[in-house]
Amino acid sequence: MEAVPAYFDEVDGGFFPTPHAASEWSKAQVVGPALTGLLARELEREHATDGFVPVRLTVDLFSAARFEHTTTPTVRVRDGRRIRVADVSVVQGGKIAARASAVLLQPDQQPPGELWHREREPQPPSLELAPPSLLPQVPLFNSGEDSPVWNSVPTEHENNRRKRTWQNPIRVVSGEELTPFVRVAVVAEATSMMTNWGDKGIGFINTDMTLGLSRQPVGTEIGVEADSHFSEHGMAVGVATLFDRSGSFGSAMVTSLSNAGRQISNAQLDMVMRRRS
Repeated sequence: MEAVPAYFDEVDGGFFPTPHAASEWSKAQVVGPALTGLLARELEREHATDGFVPVRLTVDLFSAARFEHTTTPTVRVRDGRRIRVADVSVVQGGKIAARASAVLLQPDQQPPGELWHREREPQPPSLELAPPSLLPQVPLFNSGEDSPVWNSVPTEHENNRRKRTWQNPIRVVSGEELTPFVRVAVVAEATSMMTNWGDKGIGFINTDMTLGLSRQPVGTEIGVEADSHFSEHGMAVGVATLFDRSGSFGSAMVTSLSNAGRQISNAQLDMVMRRRS
């Protein structure tokens, strides 16, 4: 039986990236979802105890993580009755390549009264097209406001319309099932792709990702729908809504830097999807 793919193997008290962790920007660089997933895993394992639930994750991707032995030291910054804050770093060769912080809260009852809600809810692909699966699946994409077309062919979404994706990601650590929090951390990094993807491909690379959750995702598939993209002078910010088959449950934001000299074309994205098939 073929092993389920993962981004990292556990090695010598730390981790070593697998070939699945290679970035499309550079094969010598670890891809963003792998790092966000690993950082979320460490924060959850060490600090989501005593009833505390992770509701915010901020990841700073300020240096290229390489294919080297990786450790993830973590520290609890604050430990209150209802609010807990913790930090974690990705360390390679004695240097920090990425870091993250998390806010964990104690759940409580909802306050009274009605609040404004988003009028238009993101819609997942049909169950016939994307049946639930316990195993990772090739990402699906959709563009426009009411288009029924979901597929894994980026060139069929070669436009400047709103983008969305539906994903069941690979594991972060070999032999270890994804928790809901780690799963959404991996998928939420696609906010960069969904908000920075235009009719000529992707020319921005994100430098961070902030994830906010009102609840944990349900099931193995998670959607990301672009809400906004703003850019000037080669700097961009994008926000997306996260959803599953039970509805919307959070949002993610990325800031990004122009990488136009190494623009990833839609044809290149097609090749990436074919390799994953």
